[in-house]
Amino acid sequence: MDADREPLLDPQPAADDADLETSLRPRRLGEFVGQDRVKAQLELILTGARQRGAAADHLLFSGPPGLGKTSLAHIVAAEMDAALRATSGPALERPGDLAAILTNLEQGDVLFLDEIHRLPRAVEEILYPAMEDFVLDIVVGKGPAAKAFRLPLPPFTLVGATTRTGLLTGPLRDRFGFATRLEFYEAADLTRIVGRSAELLGVPVDTAGSEEIARRSRGTPRIANRLLKRVRDYAEVRGDGTVDAATAAAALEMFEVDHAGLDKLDRMVLHRLCGDFGGGPVGLGTLAVAVGEQPDTVEDVVEPFLIQRGMLARTPRGRVATAAAFAHLDLPFAPPEADVPRLFEG
Repeated sequence: MDADREPLLDPQPAADDADLETSLRPRRLGEFVGQDRVKAQLELILTGARQRGAAADHLLFSGPPGLGKTSLAHIVAAEMDAALRATSGPALERPGDLAAILTNLEQGDVLFLDEIHRLPRAVEEILYPAMEDFVLDIVVGKGPAAKAFRLPLPPFTLVGATTRTGLLTGPLRDRFGFATRLEFYEAADLTRIVGRSAELLGVPVDTAGSEEIARRSRGTPRIANRLLKRVRDYAEVRGDGTVDAATAAAALEMFEVDHAGLDKLDRMVLHRLCGDFGGGPVGLGTLAVAVGEQPDTVEDVVEPFLIQRGMLARTPRGRVATAAAFAHLDLPFAPPEADVPRLFEG
């Protein structure tokens, strides 16, 4: 991603924002706002495991960044009164890295594996017997002299998190006892999250101010908390420290987050698609070059929200802007004619 881009809406938080998110993270299932279906399912799984005195089944959380997958992993450990050991797929480069972690687990521990879809294949294969039979297969030596040992592991719960479910292999996905996808949040739930976070931060905010921040938060709690932090700065420096609707709107306009939650890059994509390419269809690579970003950034960061808002569609022939996109930009909507040349990636 371009280093010059305003990091306000970047799905990976900066260090200070990460500290903020940790301080605002719900500790228990009852404190977790939204995702009611997932919460109800988790409550059944965790309560059943506690009643049996056993480790909870392995859990897989998927969905866009910032929706609470990491928070739920922490909650699972807290609800099970267990220790949490956290790592990520890219950090485990060799089978020995994972083996060292597994052999240090204790009975009932929760192992949180973020970005599990990025596990190297050799490391992933170590997980199969560990998840299924709670054993670690070790091979010592090479060639005819090699010997295989099976080391027992204490029962544990693996919590995996991924933003790219389609990149998980079938054997790994099938070993999770419960897999669920977190969805974008409704504005009412985000309003409650902003109110709770403001209370924890000591920021005076009224309902209208919370609603204004929630409306521009792209359906994502992580972004809602980050926007609240920016609004708090604005209110303290240019106001009396109180956040109302007018203060929130002025602060977010200053940070180039519009009334629908679109940031500068989102609007640039729509302007190129609607203005330069007549609404499309246009290939992802061409669109990315037009806005000066990497295709992965456009596809993973920008497009999911625009699709959710009904402003963009992915078609076999390329990306297409909808009538809602033209309306958002105050441009006349003109569906592409059948004989207009189509633009592809090459």
